[in-house]
Amino acid sequence: MMVRITGVNLSAIDLNLFLVLHAVLESGSATGAARELHVTQSAVSNALARLRDVLGDPLVVRSGRGLVPTPRCEELRPFIASAVGQLQLALEGGQGFKPETCTRTFTVAGADHHGVSDVPKLAALFAKRLPAALLRVVSIDYLVERDGLTTGLVDVALGPPEATGPGCHAEPLYTDDAVLLVRRDHPRIRGKTLTKALYNTSKHIDLHLAEGRPGIGHQQHARILKEHGLTREVGLAVPHFFAAAMAAARSDLIAGVPRRVAKAFCDMLPLRTVEMPFPSPRMTKSLIWHTRTDADPGARYFRSLVVEALRE
Repeated sequence: MMVRITGVNLSAIDLNLFLVLHAVLESGSATGAARELHVTQSAVSNALARLRDVLGDPLVVRSGRGLVPTPRCEELRPFIASAVGQLQLALEGGQGFKPETCTRTFTVAGADHHGVSDVPKLAALFAKRLPAALLRVVSIDYLVERDGLTTGLVDVALGPPEATGPGCHAEPLYTDDAVLLVRRDHPRIRGKTLTKALYNTSKHIDLHLAEGRPGIGHQQHARILKEHGLTREVGLAVPHFFAAAMAAARSDLIAGVPRRVAKAFCDMLPLRTVEMPFPSPRMTKSLIWHTRTDADPGARYFRSLVVEALRE
């Protein structure tokens, strides 16, 4: 059977060129792709030039120190990633999954507070059980922008079970509540619990973790504040928990963060924790993955490592 893409005879194309493009897109540079593929940078550049000629598109263009995909390349990207991933699964399935020799890259997506509280635990176990593999951590923005679970660019995500989309599964890992971070010498906040009056008159730091917008927890938080007669004046909105902690340490702003990560921030920065003036609801954090990798032995093994490392 003759297969054609955009009028191009697929059988006439060296499919290795797509492997090179996949490596470039994953690493963001020709240098990184060359390192991953164990070839020279000029070999990567030559392969890209050949594929550009075949497809009639620049595919990637230089931006700063890296390479960014063109719109046409963005269209191709999920298909290339899926094809590479499916081929890798087929090869491993035929040989049987062997953790000690597996060289796959396993990608987990999560907010940056997971990088502080959860990734170190996972990384330690990963290094013991999958010594030849690579653990890759990406942001929530990366997950959302590239539809990472569906396309196969992301193996698992860490987040609330409400974040699951079509074709996704969620397994609870742990629950956590929130505390307030304030600088240790805050001129107005002295006790261990913030009063309602101080809560209402303080300026708060808000977290916009995905695409610069309020997330799933904002509606729940707004409902709780209304129930307790509280208001929240936001003086700063940031995309990362660590940015919120840094700002709180150097200003009179206060930031609500998961209790699980608060101690780490207090150990690193001149901060202390203060309890909310209302019972902070416990939030479930789950392991989320897509049906496309549900039965894959390598992906199942990786998910079991995440559960072992993080479940409480």
